[in-house]
Amino acid sequence: MKFIKNLPGHIFAIYALLVFVATMLVVWVPIWIISFLPEPYRARCLHPVFRLWMGVYMPLIFCPVFRKGKSNFKKDENYVVVLNHNSFLDIPVSSPWIPGPNKTLAKSEMAKVPLFGVIYKTGSILVDRKNEGSRRSSFSKMQRALELGIHLCLYPEGTRNKSKQPMQQFFDGAFTTAVKAQRPVMPGVLFNTGRILPADKKFWLRPLPVHIHFLEPIPTAGLTLSDVPKLKEKAYNLMESYYTNNKNKV
Repeated sequence: MKFIKNLPGHIFAIYALLVFVATMLVVWVPIWIISFLPEPYRARCLHPVFRLWMGVYMPLIFCPVFRKGKSNFKKDENYVVVLNHNSFLDIPVSSPWIPGPNKTLAKSEMAKVPLFGVIYKTGSILVDRKNEGSRRSSFSKMQRALELGIHLCLYPEGTRNKSKQPMQQFFDGAFTTAVKAQRPVMPGVLFNTGRILPADKKFWLRPLPVHIHFLEPIPTAGLTLSDVPKLKEKAYNLMESYYTNNKNKV
């Protein structure tokens, strides 16, 4: 009975995977060419390609993305965008809908996947979390990206939230990076990604709209590293409250 109940979700996951591969092959060559560009030109050229790709792919799998709060991004400013993390779907639906070129911190293992690995590493700052040298290098690369005017797209929970709580506790990294660079933190809240691609089911997916809401930025000008705990707490409280109050409205 359980297998029969879950069968439509498995069939839909197969459909979504096939469409993903088909659309990926269309954009692979231009992304491969873009991968040879230096930053920030690589990020600037890559962002519209990602946006076009996901702008086609997500409606094809009946999961259109709706964005709110774009006006919170000010012209000629870049931000450390922090988002809740519920699903593997979070990165492909958040990075393209951030207004402007951005980089995300990503696990280095995924860069080894044939074909997809080229796309993955071109749009990411790779880190091997088990390697201290790699972790230090990733922080330097994030600082450099912010200096070049590129947004960062980070998930301060660290891993997907598999608990029953709205969000897991945040790590310091995103907020330390923002304070060091003196860039504002832009809280963002994702809705429905965990319902579309839940962590407790293998190769199962259902169609639902995705909503990404950007909240008012939190300034970091004048803050020091001693302010990181308060900054982290403020972002967490804002995002948790917003998610709790709006999860049944989207």
